[in-house]
Formats: sequence, structure tokens, C-alpha cells
Amino acid sequence: MRIILITGISGSGKSVALNALEDGGYYCVDNLPPRFLPELAAYLASEGQQRLAVAIDARSSLSLDEVPSIIDNLTSAYDLRVLFLNASTQALIQRFSETRRRHPLSGPPGHDASVGVLNSLGEAIERERELVAGLAEYGHQIDTSNLRANVLRAWVRRFVETDAADLTLMFESFGFKRGVPLDADLVFDVRTLPNPYYDRELRPFTGCDQPIIDYLSAQPMVGEMIDDIGGFVGKWLPRFRDDNRSYLTVAIGCTGGQHRSVYIAEALAARFRDAATVIVRHRDAPISVDESASTTRT
Repeated sequence: MRIILITGISGSGKSVALNALEDGGYYCVDNLPPRFLPELAAYLASEGQQRLAVAIDARSSLSLDEVPSIIDNLTSAYDLRVLFLNASTQALIQRFSETRRRHPLSGPPGHDASVGVLNSLGEAIERERELVAGLAEYGHQIDTSNLRANVLRAWVRRFVETDAADLTLMFESFGFKRGVPLDADLVFDVRTLPNPYYDRELRPFTGCDQPIIDYLSAQPMVGEMIDDIGGFVGKWLPRFRDDNRSYLTVAIGCTGGQHRSVYIAEALAARFRDAATVIVRHRDAPISVDESASTTRT
């Protein structure tokens, strides 16, 4: 049985992810106390259920310390994958303000007294970060700060489709003007490269379009940058595997995240397609949902 454990920060999109998995045929449970997960998995497996998705967050603060050992035990018996959703504090405050929903740690009703009384939304968010921080290292992280719901749903679907037997290498393009992705393990700045944005004829395109590909591929320093980044990732990829990493996110940033970073992320993904399971994401480029979460399987 495959189990997808969704965790992270409240307001980061766990409900969107859970709904996407439910549409994909998963038996979904929200806010399950972690200590009951082994029993639920065993029962559903005995009933012939093949897919289970469970969301947990700081509302289960009394048993969060048990989650690492539960993950270790379940991994030996099931195909368990952990998805950790995160977002910037600014984005979370805006979302809670727009929906007028109460943060789980901000006080009554249903408040867990063990985490203290938190008067402000900002305090509640930071306290929750502390409570769930230890879970991030167990799975694949997605920064949803600037993501539309339909893009997140597509990324979640791609996540569950990848082969969990080996390290998944993700190349993510982004624009520095909208911030560095919170889910990045390695960040490379390519803003020193020639920028197609300043050519009015090239400006409307993205790094996936042939005019930009032709322009950047003709620049020697662009090829040198790709070689340097690829050489670094290739040299240290075996060490990340030795560290039992399941996912490695390499973020490539330019100013707007539309041209240079997109082109280089695609070029690097093509280079490593025979070395790992590769995912490409384009956070800020106006690319279709399917294109922005393409997967190459080995």
C-alpha cells in the first residue's frame, strides 16, 4: 500500500493537496493523531485499500514527537512518502486574513493548552514552525507562497507519480524579485548572464520557447554556467544519496524567473535524466501547469 503523509504549516495548502489525492483515488484522512496511523494503515491494507493519504499538523502537537519513529516503522512495511508544505509568513498572514479562519494555535475554541496562549497570528505561525520543523527533513518540501491552487495540485500529482526507490532530483526556476523558494536545498544565481528581457521581441517568451533557446544557447557564458552548475551537482549527487536523501531541490534564479533560469533548469534536467529521477518546476514563468511540473523517469 502506498501512504502519502502530508504535513507542514497551516495555511500552506494541505487541504488542496489532500483534495488532489482524493480525486486521484486515495483514501484521505485529515488531522489524524499520528499515533493512530499504524493502526489505520494496517486496517485499510487488510481491507484491500491500496492508497492512503493522511494530513497531520500542529493540532496534533502532543504526539508530533512520535512521528519520526512512526515514519521509520511504516517505511519498512509500506511505500511511505512524506510531503511537507511550507509558505512565507507574509503569505500565510494574507491567506488567514482573506479567509477569516482561525489559526489552530491562536487560541480557543479547540485550543491545545500545551502550546501556550498565542495572541497574534504571527506568533501562532512561528510557534507552529518550531513544532513541525523536525518533520521537514523526512520528505519532499514544496514552498506554496506564490503558487496557485491548480499548480499545487499538479505538483502534488507529479510527486506521487515519481519513483520513490531512488533520489528525486528537482530543478526549480524562480525569480529573485519574488523571493528565494523555501524548499530549495541548493540555490544558484544566474542573473549575471545576458538577459533576453531587454530585447522587446524576446520579452514575451519564456526559456521553454525556441527564440529564447536560440538566443541563450548562442551565448558562450550560458553554456559555461550550465557546465559549472552541472559539475557541482554531479560531483555531490552521490554524497546526497549516501545521506539517504529522497529529494534534492536545485533552485536556479534570475531576475524575473521567466527566461534565463527556465532555460538553464531545463538544460540541467536534460543533462541528469540518466542519473536520477528528475522533476522540473518553473515557479514564476507563465507556463502551462503540465509543462511547469514535467517529470523524467529513469
